[in-house]
Amino acid sequence: MPITRFEYFKANPIEKIFWGRVQVHSAAAHLYFTGGSQVQHSLHLLKYKGRKEIGIYFGQQMGESLKHSSRFSDCEIIIPLPLFASREKKRGYNQASLIADGISQKLKIPVINDAISRIKKTETQTHKSRIQRWKNMESTFEICDPRKISGKHVLLVDDVITTGASLEACAQVLLEGPDVKVSIACLAHTVSS
Repeated sequence: MPITRFEYFKANPIEKIFWGRVQVHSAAAHLYFTGGSQVQHSLHLLKYKGRKEIGIYFGQQMGESLKHSSRFSDCEIIIPLPLFASREKKRGYNQASLIADGISQKLKIPVINDAISRIKKTETQTHKSRIQRWKNMESTFEICDPRKISGKHVLLVDDVITTGASLEACAQVLLEGPDVKVSIACLAHTVSS
């Protein structure tokens, strides 16, 4: 698998995505994602074929890498990027939650699934431009219970990052919580093939 090692380096390509957009403490993606790759195939199995164990496995791999990076050592809770309720119900699970569970096993910090929710159903981001993705994500998330994130360093987790629009929108809402710090960890980063 094409591992990035971004978690060890400041100003890595994932952190640069958020510069000037949202205050992120640290950010990383574990793997490079290219069309037709084994990473794409694995993620397809995870998201659309019910292969939940793939999410846990990759989360454990990510967690092991994050554990050895001082840049993520003070994260206190993990929040998976929420899906809209009907989409999660149709799929039967949130793939980001599975990845978060794997990370949690290695970092020994809890996953909080009910601190923030996706309140607006959005269209798939897959074929949208960067600007369309940002507009699609406006007013999408809300904090459900500020006490669960208050004063915490949150590790926000998702499966794939392209423009970062979904993660940016979610991070902005999390940062509205009192004394909250946000770092981001994604399984894969899309790159041109």
